[in-house]
Amino acid sequence: MIALVDYGSGNIRSVHKALLAAGAEVAMVREPNDFSDRFDGMVLPGVGAFDDCISAMHRQELWAAIKAHIASGKLFLGICVGYQALFEKSDEFNSCATGLEVFKGRVVRFPTDPHLKVPQIGWNQIELSRTDCPLFEGIKDGSYAYFVHSFYPEPADDEVIVSRTDYGVRFASAVWRDNVYATQFHPEKSQDVGMRMLQNFSGMVSRSAALAP
Repeated sequence: MIALVDYGSGNIRSVHKALLAAGAEVAMVREPNDFSDRFDGMVLPGVGAFDDCISAMHRQELWAAIKAHIASGKLFLGICVGYQALFEKSDEFNSCATGLEVFKGRVVRFPTDPHLKVPQIGWNQIELSRTDCPLFEGIKDGSYAYFVHSFYPEPADDEVIVSRTDYGVRFASAVWRDNVYATQFHPEKSQDVGMRMLQNFSGMVSRSAALAP
């Protein structure tokens, strides 16, 4: 069973539908009482601002439960702002909020460039930096995914970077370490490529549940 964290993100329904289509068992979680031991995976989606995401998690008292899930070693997938929230800080709107601090690094804005439309909205390529990531199993280097963002994380540790994407700068479009996976792009909007990733994640969760004592 996958916990889909609902903190008021605008794309929660599309992520829910995509996970179901990928064969996952999914339950929405909106407050601490919704969490239980039956969840072997978690997805944190997001659109909008870094501070809004962090503030909503605190307001709904979800922060500690999300941190505990990750610390337990259970599988986790962050999407878009749910990816950015895994880092320490963001430059967005002079943010003072502290991220989940799973990865070291901060979230920065695309550079000012008259030839660069910000936010990036649309399809772009993902260049694989690693070929051993289970989330990307069956995904070809150079595949296209769908992005909607003005900011992106700069990981302090290059070894966590799974893919990079070029949009004026080459930024980390996906990361992975241990049980934590995250993408700047939206798998739920990335057609066959995104569906394969969600199927991969769902399969990992199912296998993890089967091995649990």
